[in-house]
Amino acid sequence: MRHFGHISPAARKGLFHREPIEFDAGSPARTLSAALGATLYSPATRPRLADDIIKQAGRGVVSMVLCLEDSINDSEVAAAEENLVRQFADLAARGVELPLLFIRVREPEQITDLVNRLGSSASLLSGFVLPKFTEERGVPFMEALTKAETAKGLRLFAMPVLESPELLHLESRRETLQGIARTVDTYRHQVLALRLGVTDFCSAYGLRRAPDMTAYDVQLVAAVIADVVNMLGRADGTGFTITGPVWEYFRLQERMFKPQLRRSPFMEGRAEELRTELIEHDLDGLLREIELDRANGLLGKTCIHPSHVAPVHALSVVSHEEYSDAQDILRPERGGGGVMRSAYTNKMNEVKPHRAWAERTLLRAEVFGVTKEDVGFVELLTAGVAE
Repeated sequence: MRHFGHISPAARKGLFHREPIEFDAGSPARTLSAALGATLYSPATRPRLADDIIKQAGRGVVSMVLCLEDSINDSEVAAAEENLVRQFADLAARGVELPLLFIRVREPEQITDLVNRLGSSASLLSGFVLPKFTEERGVPFMEALTKAETAKGLRLFAMPVLESPELLHLESRRETLQGIARTVDTYRHQVLALRLGVTDFCSAYGLRRAPDMTAYDVQLVAAVIADVVNMLGRADGTGFTITGPVWEYFRLQERMFKPQLRRSPFMEGRAEELRTELIEHDLDGLLREIELDRANGLLGKTCIHPSHVAPVHALSVVSHEEYSDAQDILRPERGGGGVMRSAYTNKMNEVKPHRAWAERTLLRAEVFGVTKEDVGFVELLTAGVAE
């Protein structure tokens, strides 16, 4: 699979200076963690789940989570597990290209039980999403994952979700983060990415952000994100990929504030209708939050609606300007440091302070590609939606 693989080769050639690489479930963890992109969640109760997965793969989705936790009623868990077993057998029989598939469980015992019940179709599984992850809860989850891997000879990743009240509450946050750090470091080779459960954070205080507000406008949430990145997202080799929080909205709501999308980029790309559609579906707020995710050290995003996938991926592509800066900073002859004017003559590139940013940018360039000089996110978004 590859990002933008659902659009034609001719269209990709017109958009990309450097096209996204191909990857699969067996690719290095470093590649997969950067390539998760818009991870689409789906309740495991859906009766045509196999068809849904194949349909979304054809629309550009490269990672999905099949949820047995908060998205379904407590009374539906047993039926949902049975449905997963049937749907995975169906997918295995079809033999088609699939996204990276993860199951969000409730308890550690579900991991070993489900892997056993899936049988040979468990080979389609990339791992498990582990809810309300703390040191106390996380260790049993990771032990169960290790047991399932060993018993079946599979490669299974964990994606812990950081969403517990202990992480939100100021008096317990540092200790909780330290415990999480110890746990994920112990099982580092199995942890693909850390996910943020912002909805649960808001729930602890009876909050819910409006569609014209981002997670970063809710100061309680923004403070937790900052502390998580501070301790678990460092660029010194000890950090993990941390993904952006879910965007909850996908239909028109009554607006209090003006739209957040400037008209000019869409007029230049002759995509005024696309701008109107994004605003009508409250996706201008999503676009702003994606940009803030990246500015705050997050990569990828949890998504609950297919319409969110294309914006996440369009804004994950590396611009030609970013790519040019990153390459200049990482040239071998720059190893001693120094400062230079960018090739675009609009900024200073300081080699040593910007090195970690450049390395991360080139990794993102591998999996999401690099635009041509005259291509922006509007063209990428238009192409991704049109196919």
